[in-house]
Amino acid sequence: MDVAKILVELRQEREQIEEAILSLERLARGRGRRRGRPPTWMAEITAKRRGRPPGSKNKPTSKSVGTTTIG
Repeated sequence: MDVAKILVELRQEREQIEEAILSLERLARGRGRRRGRPPTWMAEITAKRRGRPPGSKNKPTSKSVGTTTIG
């Protein structure tokens, strides 16, 4: 390989790396919470469930489990 060609390719890679670093730095800075409706793919991931979680039915308390009626 020609040395000049290697230098050209390395310079191109350096530019690409610098662009990637800049875009990652912008992402890291962020802008806080965005306003408006989230995109559909994000809404599917973070869909809020309402009501009780599964498996949390009303279970009898320890007082009512062992009670007997005298009659």
